[in-house]
Amino acid sequence: MVKWPVWALMAASGSLLAQVSEKTPLTNAGAPMRVEFSCTDEDMDTLGLACPPEAPCDAFLELSAVEAVGARLFLIGNVHTDAVTLHSILLATTDAGKTWEEPSERIRGAALDQIQILDNETGWIGGQVVQPLPRDPFLLKTADGGLTWRRYPVLSESRAGAVDRFRFESRKDGLIWIDRGSSGEAEARYERYESATGGESWTLREATSRQPPREAAQAAKDTGWRLRPDAAAKAYRLERYTEGQWRAVASFLIPVGQCKALPKALSEPPPEPAPEAPKKPPAKKSESLPKRK
Repeated sequence: MVKWPVWALMAASGSLLAQVSEKTPLTNAGAPMRVEFSCTDEDMDTLGLACPPEAPCDAFLELSAVEAVGARLFLIGNVHTDAVTLHSILLATTDAGKTWEEPSERIRGAALDQIQILDNETGWIGGQVVQPLPRDPFLLKTADGGLTWRRYPVLSESRAGAVDRFRFESRKDGLIWIDRGSSGEAEARYERYESATGGESWTLREATSRQPPREAAQAAKDTGWRLRPDAAAKAYRLERYTEGQWRAVASFLIPVGQCKALPKALSEPPPEPAPEAPKKPPAKKSESLPKRK
């Protein structure tokens, strides 16, 4: 069984590389919605992103997967510029798309790209930190129907790797394939881990150079949901297949804002004023004797 180091325990609690902030819920009024976005100096410094005031960096939303359970829907992806991935993003609705919230903190430099909802309470989302290269693969897990999510690392040490695919057959039993990419040894690029704790801990079972076989992709019509980029609206459309056709349920703007460093004059604190020289006390007037009459 894997013994977790301190960094992994931090990641499991969701505190590693996480941006903590409260997001305002989005209301679906028919027009494309814009997710809340802010790009801090800390984001840019941590990710090595240069966005001077005269050349700001445009930021974009990228949605990669949708999963539905009744009236509850989950969308996953990331926010990125042309150069770097800024944050992971998870959007959720409990009223069939009328309002949307973010039940999980955004993770700096990470992307979410696979999701499995097993039943009304349990589900997982696969992702990894992708800046500067894919590393530290993890799962977000919910046990309360998606109201809250907790982060669990797959690897016991910080190193290169990405979630190739994962699957749970029950609330406890699952497997995950990790792609170590070109950074790993040639004969062991892919690693298969198994979990008997619902993804909270993992045991290495196999390492191979062969890419694991993939299950046939489930057709969008079978799931009844799909994401489609709409170039004209510059948005992602979430659509449901009903009555023989695809119908829009919600849409999200792809451009979300900009990263821009503050002008140097504003980003640097003003210099402290030089201390004033102590004032000399006024000279005492010499007392003169009264003149004789």
